[in-house]
Amino acid sequence: MTQRIASIERNTLETQISCTINLDGTGHAVFVTGVPFLDHMLDQIARHGLIDMDIKAQGDLEIDAHHTVEDIGITLGQAFAKAIGDKKGISRYGHAYVPLDEALSRVVIDFSGRPGLSYEVKYPRASIGSFDVDLFREFFQGFVNHAGVTLHIDNLKGVNAHHIAETIFKALGRAIRMAITADTRMAGIMPSTKGSL
Repeated sequence: MTQRIASIERNTLETQISCTINLDGTGHAVFVTGVPFLDHMLDQIARHGLIDMDIKAQGDLEIDAHHTVEDIGITLGQAFAKAIGDKKGISRYGHAYVPLDEALSRVVIDFSGRPGLSYEVKYPRASIGSFDVDLFREFFQGFVNHAGVTLHIDNLKGVNAHHIAETIFKALGRAIRMAITADTRMAGIMPSTKGSL
């Protein structure tokens, strides 16, 4: 299999971001974004997806974290789109249920080529530490728009906001891992009746 590695740089007046991923890695991750809680969540994707990630960001955090979080989602999505290539032979679909104590979330992903986000999550408070939980939707929207994936995220239960967020990101890592894994019965075949994704 061809190495599925990609590097993307995104530079705007609001943020400067570099992102390198290896879809067939071991979960090694380096994050320097200035948003510690987002780093913690990205680490869940890397470790549970067995995806190597190196993301560095500088943004206008003196205003707030919105631009930085959204643009990291965009850049990560672009890196996925580049690394995944033509998608021949992949499983395409992935799903995971992940619990953490009282919290339980479900994530389902389709590397469909069509961006779509269904996000059904209610947090019991507006922030986790200094992190505004509204920014998670912005991250996921940026990611799906640029990765070209359909993503359904449902928190099924939970009372601790940190637990809820962590179950979502762990489940996303595991769902991605399932979807991008090679299906030996589909070797060289496009996983779509349309013939392209």
